[in-house]
Amino acid sequence: MNLVSGHIALWRAGRVAVLGAFLAFAAAGCSNGPESDATARTLRLAIHSEPPTLDWSLATDNVSFDVLTNIMEGLTQYNENLEPVPAIAHRWQFSNDGKTLTYYLRDDVVWTDGKPVTAHDFEYAWKRLLNPATAAEYAYFLFDVKNAHAYNSGQLKNPDQVGVRALSDTVLEVQLERPVIYFPSITTFMVTFPMRRDIVERHGDRWTDPQHIVTNGAFTLHEWQHEYKLILKANDRFYEGRPQVDRVLLYVVREPTTELTLYETGELDMVELPPVAIPHYRSSPEYRNLPLLRGYYYGFNNGKAPFDDARVRRALAHAIDRKQIPVILKGGELPTASWIPKGMFGYNPDIGPHFDAEKARRLLAEAGFPGGKGFPPFAIAYNTDATNKLIAEFVQAQWRKHLDLEVSLESMEWKVFLSRLRLDPPPVYRLGWGADFPDPDNFMNLFTSTSGNNHLNWANPRYDALIARGAAERDPQKRQAIYDTAQTLLTETDAALVSLFGLTHNVLVKPDVKGLHLNAMELLYLKRVRLEK
Repeated sequence: MNLVSGHIALWRAGRVAVLGAFLAFAAAGCSNGPESDATARTLRLAIHSEPPTLDWSLATDNVSFDVLTNIMEGLTQYNENLEPVPAIAHRWQFSNDGKTLTYYLRDDVVWTDGKPVTAHDFEYAWKRLLNPATAAEYAYFLFDVKNAHAYNSGQLKNPDQVGVRALSDTVLEVQLERPVIYFPSITTFMVTFPMRRDIVERHGDRWTDPQHIVTNGAFTLHEWQHEYKLILKANDRFYEGRPQVDRVLLYVVREPTTELTLYETGELDMVELPPVAIPHYRSSPEYRNLPLLRGYYYGFNNGKAPFDDARVRRALAHAIDRKQIPVILKGGELPTASWIPKGMFGYNPDIGPHFDAEKARRLLAEAGFPGGKGFPPFAIAYNTDATNKLIAEFVQAQWRKHLDLEVSLESMEWKVFLSRLRLDPPPVYRLGWGADFPDPDNFMNLFTSTSGNNHLNWANPRYDALIARGAAERDPQKRQAIYDTAQTLLTETDAALVSLFGLTHNVLVKPDVKGLHLNAMELLYLKRVRLEK
């Protein structure tokens, strides 16, 4: 039985075996209480894990982001073309030298407790993000702000010297280290959202509990039943007007089979298709597919032998025939050895260690492991997910076939996996990255030495300098050349990671769900959704 047909068989068998559990799960969603209100216009969705946190200074994952995007608003937001447009800031203005950016806030935006959202709430949130005591992985997102890196690294102790300050309740001034052309896109992202100092200080670590949290978005966090579901309710005070959906039920559904069956039985309004199910539903009028600004890669712990040898890393990268990945996943994925995704400025498909089994064997021999002899057994670590398992099995087979290496698989629950990455990254691990803003800096900055999301144990001063230059360069040709050089360094010369493919979105959406615009950044904006039931 081959890899793909085997998974189809397991998928079909699994759906039959656990049908009773599916129905019990669906019945549990019909219990007494607010969610059983038959008159409420309810959108029902699945999330793939418990949100690790709803503290937007600390959140790093797409599950938390999906929730936060709908209960919070920032200075700017994206339109359907992924261009930054006004949100809480009704306009903004750069100084002539491009190093000062002034945001002018609306005066009609309020928190869920009725208090106005002010520029002071943004100043507090940004300085909290940068405070070393917060230990925020996304602190580097604001390192273009004057003195932000110095404050975050402890070189500067006084937060008043950080280049963000409220000039009044409705004017926020941001001083930059250098001109940054994409900064209005940065302020669409969750870590830049405003925050209430009084709420955080009053409730400590429990400030994000539903009974404490104060937000400003289209929906409010009404209930959080851990490991089961979150309930969001329409915010009557929302500055753009109350959403047409009354409630959003977000069920924690870890198994793709369970999620699909809940969709088929009418308990969910949208489902992300597992790879083996895509061919079956591709002709359905409810099927939607689009490419994403999201890359999938295998990271190395560059500090652990034998992966501290660039020849070993290059050998592993050259030993993978990426063209087989779309055949396995069936969702139109784009194999790539480079890092900046297709559809984003800076994409260059000619960069990267393309499949070359002979070269891979030669590099491994040069590193002292001819024919794989003497190479220590190791595991590919990944968070539990059907797609991750398929890719891990494929890569495992490639490295066994072409390099004769002993490779095992290690699956972990998402929170455990994230903790492991922070404390002691595995020798080889799976991760992905989706655009937080549609500029190559967002993909390339990820692996700078100051990035909290860099788990590679790899730092290269030349790479850091290139990324800094790329952020400020206005000439497209020069900027392209900078990113070509940086990508070559990352994926070929040092081979600090193995880029595998660009992801696509393959979903089913019920016909009565209107106004749900899927986009290449996978942003789940629900405030304009309506239900025609």
